[in-house]
Amino acid sequence: MRELINSERLRTFLDALGQAIRFPVRLYLVGGTSLIHFGLKEQTVDIDLSWEVDVKNQTELIEVLRNLKEKLNMSIEEASPKEFIPLPAGWRDRCLWAGRFGPVDVFHFDPYSTALSKIDRGSEVDFDDVAQLLAAGKITMEKLEQCCREIIPLMGAASLRQDPRRFQRNFAILKQRIG
Repeated sequence: MRELINSERLRTFLDALGQAIRFPVRLYLVGGTSLIHFGLKEQTVDIDLSWEVDVKNQTELIEVLRNLKEKLNMSIEEASPKEFIPLPAGWRDRCLWAGRFGPVDVFHFDPYSTALSKIDRGSEVDFDDVAQLLAAGKITMEKLEQCCREIIPLMGAASLRQDPRRFQRNFAILKQRIG
């Protein structure tokens, strides 16, 4: 069983990654990992990441991540909101700077895309995470609603997993819960 991830263990991972990598990487913290870094959540089961790296360095990056996973006894997963939802326009511009670790530039994945993917999944924990992002001012309801209106017509066209009706129901549940 891997140890849970808290802010200290996340920092240990980022420091170790920055020391192990010798080429530029744009790394995105995704989901609960971002919430831990923001200080909005105490712990999560894994570090969810997405990245952009020159194709010639992809294999080495994956090998480094596998090694750190074992060395640090952490669950590290490749994950992105785009696995669940169509990404809203401007998502890349809304990614938030988190820090530089060696040649690794770390960003929080667009918090609106993160919130939308959590709404799509619709668990109690996911709704709580979105409420935390709203309460902390990382996202606004007005912009979240705008992003929802943008992606709903695109949902379901690219993946069988995407269901616009389920998403709309979940969004209504979220709005009711947060008032």
